[in-house]
Amino acid sequence: MKEQEIVDQLKKENEEFKKLSEEHRNLDGLLAEIDNKRYLTPEEEVERKRIQKLKLLRKDRMAELIREYKKVV
Repeated sequence: MKEQEIVDQLKKENEEFKKLSEEHRNLDGLLAEIDNKRYLTPEEEVERKRIQKLKLLRKDRMAELIREYKKVV
């Protein structure tokens, strides 16, 4: 089974994965908004780093769920 097929399956069957995926996408949008600004205030820089960390945490957990799914299948 291909990676994208597993992702699609998990989005349907696993509530945690579905929630993580949605949060990751939302954080991506927030990051894009910040990145569209010409200059960032120090507070915006801190917020950008915070969003990047949150996004990475979700991505790591999603990768962990994919690995677990592969073991079962």
